[in-house]
Amino acid sequence: MEGGKKRQDKDTSKGEKLSQDASGTAPTEGKAKPKSCNTYRLEPRTKVQDGLVRDKAQAILTKKLQEATYDGASSPFLCASISEEILNAVKELDYDRYKYVVSVLIVEKANQAMIVASRCLWDAQRDTWVSAKCETDTFIALALVMACYYD
Repeated sequence: MEGGKKRQDKDTSKGEKLSQDASGTAPTEGKAKPKSCNTYRLEPRTKVQDGLVRDKAQAILTKKLQEATYDGASSPFLCASISEEILNAVKELDYDRYKYVVSVLIVEKANQAMIVASRCLWDAQRDTWVSAKCETDTFIALALVMACYYD
């Protein structure tokens, strides 16, 4: 209390009380609004061009990893930053109504074989995937970009 004045908190609720959940916050009313209206369109306006996406992913892998050496401790962070950069580059291509999944794997070269497999529910007419590879003296990096159409 400075200068003998008391601080008064005003109640702006005008007598209305909002119910609160266990965390002490008021629940949101209604459902979340969709990002876009349903157009009932079954085909994309422009299909994802595999070659363009592959070139972008390959360029990012090469730029980031051409001078790097394998380090097991920092590889997860490097994979995360590369996948984020590839995702942003693919989003800049602005394909309408596609969602993307980007996976980057860095493996040390130690005279071993490697098999990478993935499964998902897939629409072969509209969805697509590309891969890009970067190989150095100490490791192999593999980037997988999947583009899935949604309506």
